[in-house]
Amino acid sequence: MIRENPIDKLISKRVGWLIDSGPDDDIAISSRIRLARNLEGIRFPPGASVDELNSIIENVKTACQNISILEKFFFVELKDLSHLDRRILIERRIVSRDFVSKQTPSALIVSEDESESIMINEEDHLRLQCVQSGLQLNEIWSRINSLDDMLSERLNLAYDDELGYLTSCPTNIGTGMRASVMLHLPGLVLSEQIHQMKQAVNKLGLAVRGIFGEGTDNVGNLFQISNQSTLGESESQIIEKIDTVIKQIIIHEKQSRLGILEKNKSFLMNHVGRAYGILKHGYIISSEEALNSLSALRLGVDMGMFSSIDIHTVNELFVLVQPGHLQRYAGKEIKEASERDILRASIIREKIKEARKSKEKN
Repeated sequence: MIRENPIDKLISKRVGWLIDSGPDDDIAISSRIRLARNLEGIRFPPGASVDELNSIIENVKTACQNISILEKFFFVELKDLSHLDRRILIERRIVSRDFVSKQTPSALIVSEDESESIMINEEDHLRLQCVQSGLQLNEIWSRINSLDDMLSERLNLAYDDELGYLTSCPTNIGTGMRASVMLHLPGLVLSEQIHQMKQAVNKLGLAVRGIFGEGTDNVGNLFQISNQSTLGESESQIIEKIDTVIKQIIIHEKQSRLGILEKNKSFLMNHVGRAYGILKHGYIISSEEALNSLSALRLGVDMGMFSSIDIHTVNELFVLVQPGHLQRYAGKEIKEASERDILRASIIREKIKEARKSKEKN
C-alpha cells in the first residue's frame, strides 16, 4: 500500500479512463459499476458511532492488504484531504459529492490508474467502484466481481438469503449494484431528439443523469445512463439491459450526426467552428461555456473535421477546465470565479497550441 496523499500523484497524469481507447468511445466515454456493501453486525454509517466507523476503516484497510488487484493502491483518510483535494476527486469521478461532504470518519482506497476504488463509510460501509473507457460493462463487472469476492473472503458482509445484500438505502438492497455508462450525445441534442430518448430510457426503468450523477444537470452534452432497480434482477440481467439500451442509443446518435451533416452541413460546421474559435482565441471562459464548447469540438474531431487535434486532448480538457483541477494547475486556491475563467481560457489556448505543434511534428 502507498501511504501518501494520492492527489499529487493523480494530478500529475491524465485520467486513466480518458486515456485508454475503449469500444465505441467516440460516444460511450466510460463505463462504471459501483457495489454497495456493509459489514455484518455493525450499524450503517448514518447511525454508527465514531468508534464503529474507525473500526470499519481499519478492517477494510487490513482486508485490502494482500489483494492482487489492489497491489498498488493509495489509502487516505478524508480528514487529511483539503477542500480542493476533495473537489479534484469528484471531478475525476473517483468519489461522490456526499462522500466528500462527510464530517465523520471516512477513507478512500484508489488504485494508481484510478480504475478501482473503494469509498469507506459513505452511505454504506463500502462502495466498490470500477471504471474503464468505452462501453465495457461486462469487462468491468468481471473485475469488480473478483474484487468483491476477494473482500468477501476477508470480511463478513451483511447478506440476506431472500433480499440479497443489505444496504443503508432500501433502493440499493439486492445486488447493491449501480451500473452506468457516460455518453456524449451532441447529435441527439442538436437534432432535438434528446427528450424522446430520455422518456424512452425512463420507461425501461433506467435513469438519465448529468455528468456527476444524481442531482446534476446536463453540461457538455454528457449524460449518464444507469439502472434504478437493484432488487429482483441479477447483476448479469442489469448489465444486459443497460448494454442493449446503450447500443441502441449509440446507433441513434450516429444516425443523428450523419443526418445533420447531410441535411444541414452549414449549421454543423458553424456550431463546431464557433466553439473552436472560442476555445482557441477566448480570454475569458466559464466552466459551463468551456464544457459546451469542448463538446462541439469533440463532435468535430469524431467526425474528422480536425487533423490537428486528437480526441485525448479534448478528453483531457474536459477534466482540466473544472475548478478543482484549474486551481491545482495554478498551484494556489483561486476564490474569484472571474480569475478562474481567465486561467481556464489560458490553459485551453495553451493545450490547443501544444496539440497543433505535436501533430505538425508527426
